[in-house]
Amino acid sequence: MFRGNRGPQQPLTELISLKGKRALVTGAAAGIGKAIAYRFAEAGAALELVDIDEGGLATVKAELQSLRASVATHKVDLSLPHEIHALWQRLRGREPDILVNNAGIYPMKDFLEVDAAFLHKVEEINLNSVFWMCQHMVRSRKGKGGVIINVGSIEAIVPFKDDLVHYGLTKAGVVALTRNLAKEYGKEFRVNCLLPGGIMTSGTRSVATGILKGDLGIIKDGLDFWARLPIGRMGRPDEVACMALVLASGLSSYMLGALVAVDGGFLSA
Repeated sequence: MFRGNRGPQQPLTELISLKGKRALVTGAAAGIGKAIAYRFAEAGAALELVDIDEGGLATVKAELQSLRASVATHKVDLSLPHEIHALWQRLRGREPDILVNNAGIYPMKDFLEVDAAFLHKVEEINLNSVFWMCQHMVRSRKGKGGVIINVGSIEAIVPFKDDLVHYGLTKAGVVALTRNLAKEYGKEFRVNCLLPGGIMTSGTRSVATGILKGDLGIIKDGLDFWARLPIGRMGRPDEVACMALVLASGLSSYMLGALVAVDGGFLSA
């Protein structure tokens, strides 16, 4: 056993374990959220998985249950606050110890073409739902504490892709929310933010399709992105999930209000 400055430290296997913990992950039917669910299940957490894609949730649940994980699924439209409220009503008595706000949308639209309805939808899902989920988490776990992991984006720090002003706005809001909650509730809640970079998901594959179709704007964006990417490849959802596991576990016991980039070095280049 490692002995630090203040005596024996907790073994690594115990630090990384989520046994006895319940974790709620939004956007869990695919991509990064699905990868996080798998890593958390491997670490021993009971799971509450949330997505609007009921079929995708069913598939993930079946796969995880075959690995003997404890999984419950919830079809929720996170753009509707009353559905978020109903979710937490259903969770009464089994509120999560860990909340991962991963769900988000990535629609591209020219800034001058964004209308109120479009902006409202993006804000409701990418930012406001995170606010309401965090509020429910803090209220339900007051006096008991917990872990909150918000998923932002490198676009919140360095805007890169055109036609994503609305997206960058919401992700910058997630960063601000994370830091404010860390300041106000840091004695009880460990609140941190992941900043994924170019991660290969179904969403980014659809962008890649534009390249194959010869979309010159997307081709230019792609070349510019690759030229700035030190690691020389796209990331995998599991690479973000592994950092989520670090933030959820005792490995990050002294991390609070942190912005953790998982971006292949993009922000440093």
